[in-house]
Amino acid sequence: MATNTIHIDASPRAVWDILADGWRYSSWVVGTSHMFAVEADWPAKGSKLFHAAGAWPLVIRDTSEVLVSEPEQRLELEAHGRPFGEARIVIELADEGGGCRVTMLEEPSAGPGKWLNNPLGEAMLHRRNTEALNRLAAIAERRTAPRSD
Repeated sequence: MATNTIHIDASPRAVWDILADGWRYSSWVVGTSHMFAVEADWPAKGSKLFHAAGAWPLVIRDTSEVLVSEPEQRLELEAHGRPFGEARIVIELADEGGGCRVTMLEEPSAGPGKWLNNPLGEAMLHRRNTEALNRLAAIAERRTAPRSD
């Protein structure tokens, strides 16, 4: 399981508001190119996002479904990434020093992607999710200049 953690200089509420806006999913999730639809009750348990991966004309349409939704604390998703399979993604939020500690866990759960459940695959997921959390931080912090790190 790939695990990433980042401190974001924004409240858990501000970070949750981004997660709760399904239309912003493709702005921070690496590999998702755009959104097709967001169910009206997102991010309630069982609700779905409909998104695409890839560049036109080679676009794959897929979904992500909410398994657990605890506002300002935890969002757990089952992401479908055909033809690669499915993954379980957990995003946890916690107050930390005037900001928010975000922990993201991802584990391939079905299909060919499950073969990535090894040290090399975990390293690739870790790198991808580092970028995803950096994008989430930039949005939540409403940066006007890039970070120096």
